[in-house]
Amino acid sequence: MLRCKSFCRHGFLAEEEPLKILVTAFEPYDQWRSNSSWDALTEFLREHGLPPGVTTRRYPVDFDLLNERLSKDLERGFDFVLHLGQSPGSCAIHLEAIAVNVAGVTHAPGHLFGPIVKDAPVAYQTRCPLSKMCSELHGAGVPASISYHAGTYLCNAAMFLSHHWHAVRNRECTIGFAHMPLTLEQSIASGREMPALPVKELAKAIQCMLNVLRGTTTDQPSTLLA
Repeated sequence: MLRCKSFCRHGFLAEEEPLKILVTAFEPYDQWRSNSSWDALTEFLREHGLPPGVTTRRYPVDFDLLNERLSKDLERGFDFVLHLGQSPGSCAIHLEAIAVNVAGVTHAPGHLFGPIVKDAPVAYQTRCPLSKMCSELHGAGVPASISYHAGTYLCNAAMFLSHHWHAVRNRECTIGFAHMPLTLEQSIASGREMPALPVKELAKAIQCMLNVLRGTTTDQPSTLLA
């Protein structure tokens, strides 16, 4: 990653600190023995190492633990947060536009748990340049599309909680969420014909998204939808 330079008080050029970026993924859940988001992040780190300014986390699939650990991590102060999650059945990277203040499951019989945060806004809209991300991913040969909300489960909760944490503290941060298809290994292990991408392609997607974030300004407030 290129670092910006600026004049210090002694008159010579000094390197600025790199942008602080939190990249998160999830642990396995339900019948899945791995999670494509974590597999992709692990492969990215194996190929590139830990880039300057980047912090990575693997979160549990448990709302209370997620909320506790996410809040603690956000206290460190980040310029960008990029959450990653798994989306079985998807054949492309889905870049999420909106996080809603709803917790529930949609499979039969379905159950509504209520709002994620009581008396909070109904939704937040990301400031991530999704069109730019989509274009960069396509240019790298990675299938991608913009999705207009992140569902109602923990992936959505991570995105919503991150926006709300910063909103109530009046802190600036650009927050995004990308849903990953299954890896080829997961698809084979499932015993079903399920869409999948090679883990190296998913790792490439992370690199593309980070490159776009590094070129994004952070001087616009988060958008809330009342």
